[in-house]
This record gives sequence, C-alpha cells and structure tokens, in this order.
Amino acid sequence: MTSSTQTKTIHEFLAEAPDVDRSELWAALWGILSEAKDKITTALEVHPHASGAGLEYWASEDGGYEGSLNPYVGDPDEGVEWLVHSWIGNRKASILDMNLQVWLGPHIDVPHLVLVFGTVPNVFHFSDVVPRRDPMTDIDYLNRYFDPQNEKWLRLRGDDRFIWSVSHGTYMRAFNSPIANSYMATCSDEEAVAVFGEAVRDRVDTWLGWVADAQPVPVEERAELRKRDHLVRTYGYTMDPMNELSKRFLGAARVEELVATRAGLGQIAELDA
Repeated sequence: MTSSTQTKTIHEFLAEAPDVDRSELWAALWGILSEAKDKITTALEVHPHASGAGLEYWASEDGGYEGSLNPYVGDPDEGVEWLVHSWIGNRKASILDMNLQVWLGPHIDVPHLVLVFGTVPNVFHFSDVVPRRDPMTDIDYLNRYFDPQNEKWLRLRGDDRFIWSVSHGTYMRAFNSPIANSYMATCSDEEAVAVFGEAVRDRVDTWLGWVADAQPVPVEERAELRKRDHLVRTYGYTMDPMNELSKRFLGAARVEELVATRAGLGQIAELDA
C-alpha cells in the first residue's frame, strides 16, 4: 500500500471501497460537465461526428461497465477541431471517469480545454488549459494565459479539503500546465461538487473569453501548430493510465477502439493526410 494518499493508485483506492453506489454523485458531476458542454457549443459551432453513432450509451455484456461517448467537430481550420463529452465506469461500484475536452483548430493558439471528474469512490477533479506554445521559453504566452490565473490556482491549491492527486503516468505529468488542477476531495460530496463546479464554470468562462479575443495565427505557422496539437491529443488519450484499468473490465481490443474514438484518431489521420 502506498504510504501517501497523494500517490495512491486508482487500484488502491478502489480496493478500500470497491462497491460504493455513486449514482447520485455521477448525476451531479456529469451535470456540471454537460452544462459546460452546452455553454461551449452555444458559443462555438459544432456538430456530432459520425464515429459516435451508437455510443450515446453503451454497456458491457455483463452490465459491469458502461458509458457514453459523444464526439463533435467544427470547422477544423477556423473553429473547434474536436470536442468529446464522455464517461465510463460503473455508477454502482465506485469507479467513474467523466470528461469534456475541446481541441481548437490552428487558426488561433489559445490553449485547449480539458475538464475531468471521477470517483474512486471519493471525488476526483482534473482540469487544465493545455499550452500550445512552450511557456518555458515563450514568456508572452505564459503571461497571456497562465500568469493571470495564478492567484485562483493558488487559492484552490491551498484549500485543505482537497489533496493533490499525482498521476502515475509520466506523460500525463508532462501534459500538465502551470495551472493544472488535480485533486482528490477529503470533504463531503456536497462541498466538493460546489467548489469544483464553481472552478469549472470559471475556467470555461475564462477560456471562452480567450477564444473570443484571440489573434489569428499566421497562416504559414498553422501546419506546424496542427502537427504538435495532433501529437499532444494522441498521446493525451493513448498514454492515459486509466486505459489499463478499463482493460480489466472490457478487454484490450474494446478499450483501444473506444480510445481511438475519443481521441478522434480517424479525424487526425484524415487531416494529416
């Protein structure tokens, strides 16, 4: 058993409480992500992608694992390239993973948006705005998008009701920006839903403001930006340690199929052709 709660694996958390009914909590957290998705898709034009057909709700043959996978696309050159709104897990057996991710086209270099809720069975929350320039060398980019959010990040980081949750995947840690949130709640579900819900709404409003105010990327730089975006998007899904847990319930082939759909690997191949 890992000594620190911050570095416990998902398997260890689930072993301590494997059969907790999280149905009501799923409804609250999925509701927050659905509200965010509706706000974003009202502001930014998208339409359902054909790869999501039949996945609006799915379940394993034994009913032990279930989920919903809803991909959307906009104009890949002038708007949202890929948006996916999904969940996977077992609402009556502790484990849930809920996501909303928005990947922008290369016409602007606004960070991509990632919002995650989970239960193991305590509430887990991750959110980030994924850099598209190197904030270690592009200080203008750092100051435009990350530094102004620093005080908000520090306030939540200093809230003792939440402990930092460390991904065991080195790529997933490299994925994090300076203002990534990755927390496990130690407080009541009601408190966690309230605090994290407020954080998500603020992050979405801030991000939509960035998109509305963005300056265009020079045309000659867009192909290189898209190439980088596609690598980050691919690895962010395919190297997620959560995939290994899902393989225990669904098998490797089914998980790889679902991951490919969530990541939009087919769309990436078409755009890169």
